[in-house]
Amino acid sequence: MHYIYIVECSDKSLYTGYTRDLEKRIKTHNEKKGAKYTRGRTPVVLKYYEEFDNKSDAMKREAQIKKLRRHKKEQLIELNAKNKLYKL
Repeated sequence: MHYIYIVECSDKSLYTGYTRDLEKRIKTHNEKKGAKYTRGRTPVVLKYYEEFDNKSDAMKREAQIKKLRRHKKEQLIELNAKNKLYKL
């Protein structure tokens, strides 16, 4: 399985990424071994994710989400919370 995700950093900024192992990736971010952006902004909290069958689709979606303004990302997170689309 392939995942794209949004985490909220300790400074309240949002970071979007891709992984094959979501639990391990969040742990890596919080161990300050993840993306350079998140290293100084730990702890991070998983706020949103989507699952994909292949890497290509996941990477396309990651690129789409990264282009969104913050309020649109917040809408994705809020929609997820309201509809309980994904277990976080």
